[in-house]
Formats: sequence, C-alpha cells, structure tokens
Amino acid sequence: MATIPSGTAGTCILNHRATGTQFEQQARRYLEHAGLVFVAANVTLRGGELDLIMQDRQTLVFVEVRYRRNADFGDAAASVTWRKQRRLLHAAAVWLSRQGGSLDTIDCRFDVLAITGNQIDWIPNAFAAHT
Repeated sequence: MATIPSGTAGTCILNHRATGTQFEQQARRYLEHAGLVFVAANVTLRGGELDLIMQDRQTLVFVEVRYRRNADFGDAAASVTWRKQRRLLHAAAVWLSRQGGSLDTIDCRFDVLAITGNQIDWIPNAFAAHT
C-alpha cells in the first residue's frame, strides 16, 4: 500500500486515489478475463461514482471495487453498506438516464469485486436494483 508522509494531506489523497486506480485496473483485467466487456471507468456523477461499468452479454454490469489490506475489520465486501448501495443505485440511475434508459428498462445488475489482501472475490448480483 502507498505510504502516507506525515503532514501532507494532499499526498495522502493522491496516494489513496492511486491505490484505488491500481485495484480498479486489476478488477477490470479480472473481469475482462472472465468474459465481460469494458464500457467505462470512474464515472463521477452528482451523489456518487461508478468504479466500473462492464457488459456481460446483454446485461449492463455496474461494479463496485473494494480493497482492504487485510480482514482485521471485515473483508472488503463487507464495506459495501446499505448507504453505499443506495448511492450506487442513484449514480447508475443517473448514468442510465443520460444514455436514454432507466433501471426499469435496461437489463442491469450490481456486482462487487472485493480484494482483501491477495484474495479476489467477485460477487455477481451483490444487491438488487430494487431493494
């Protein structure tokens, strides 16, 4: 993991983003190897960010990538809280509306790709679009 020099908040944010980007790229490669097709990454919308948008045959897949160095405080998948799910659903709905669709008209799902240490866990349909 990136080191954080003391007293350098800007560097801390940069290192956090660089670490996030590194694991999002690893997640993308993992999913592409599994047959998914890349659509977009790091889509920032009001109220949320979509880490990866992939295509799995006819299904649009919104992927939340989570990384934790270890499972001391729970694994990475456990960090996708109900509140985070709501934000992802909202961001996906906004993105879909900009594409001329909606959660009701486009076949989509929400996956979590959790990286805890060196362990990768891909959880398709981690939560439903209408919970």
